Amino acid sequence: MREIFLAMIDSGSSYGYEIKQTLEGKFGDLLPEINAGQVYTTLSRLERDGLIAGESIPGDGRGKRVFELTPAGRTALLEWVETPGVRPRLRDEFLLEFIVAADTGLTDPHDLIDRQRMAYLQSLRDLDSLLATTATTPAAVLLVEGAILHVKADLDWLDLIEQQL
Repeated sequence: MREIFLAMIDSGSSYGYEIKQTLEGKFGDLLPEINAGQVYTTLSRLERDGLIAGESIPGDGRGKRVFELTPAGRTALLEWVETPGVRPRLRDEFLLEFIVAADTGLTDPHDLIDRQRMAYLQSLRDLDSLLATTATTPAAVLLVEGAILHVKADLDWLDLIEQQL
């Protein structure tokens, strides 16, 4: 989240409540509700780490502070944007269950694959429903469509596991 906060500050959302509102506006109900305490804790950490600088607004009795990126914050933001977000998923909970169950005879591997396939298909139905009802912003649509593609890839992966049995 820290890089998202840096991007929000860079694009003009300069205080905590505004960052919270902007995130909720972009992603709606697709992200867990953002707690105001989380926002201010993250801002404090970014300031402590020298990535943003905050300034109190004179005469504001609520202690409202506006923030801007420091040069270090701009560097961190640019590094984040320029670095591909590829994280291979080498540890998969289903695969661990599958290997242990197959090796120990705990259950029929085909039954385990069938149950997992049903769970993935239910996830697809749930995501399709989200896409039709909740994903109302371009960012939310992309988030849901990305999740759909990941579930479809997981279904293909199950087919591959089944073929190799």
